Amino acid sequence: MRGVRYPDHALRQLAEASIAYGGWIANARAPEAFARHRVTVHVPRGPYVRELPGIPTIRPFEALACGIPLVSAPWSDTEGLFRDGDFRWAQDGDQMRAHLRELVNDPAARAEQAARGLETIRARHTCAHRASELLAILDTLSARERKSA
Repeated sequence: MRGVRYPDHALRQLAEASIAYGGWIANARAPEAFARHRVTVHVPRGPYVRELPGIPTIRPFEALACGIPLVSAPWSDTEGLFRDGDFRWAQDGDQMRAHLRELVNDPAARAEQAARGLETIRARHTCAHRASELLAILDTLSARERKSA
């Protein structure tokens, strides 16, 4: 398991469950890590969920762009960044285990889930999309400056 800022009690629980904790991973190494596994889990930190609702971390985008199925703990997609079914939501531990069990053991379900998430990334969240959005913002700002001049 990878991640940052896990509290000591969480690290103890991982050890008790015989789950190896690998610590932080550099963003540039994330695709390599995803490629070695069949599924990934996203657990957003509590402060982000509470204080920045609707804003996920980069990890869901990275995972889906790498073509790996994603199961996420709850967060609010208020921006509509993803379609229903792009990844699986787990409201609790039982649901997380059920989703992971299915995706690990069913290659067809895993492939379908991965393809759906990747389709959304390609349709909505590429670097070209972000560049176009930035240029549109700059055009809006430039237009305001022209009007006020």
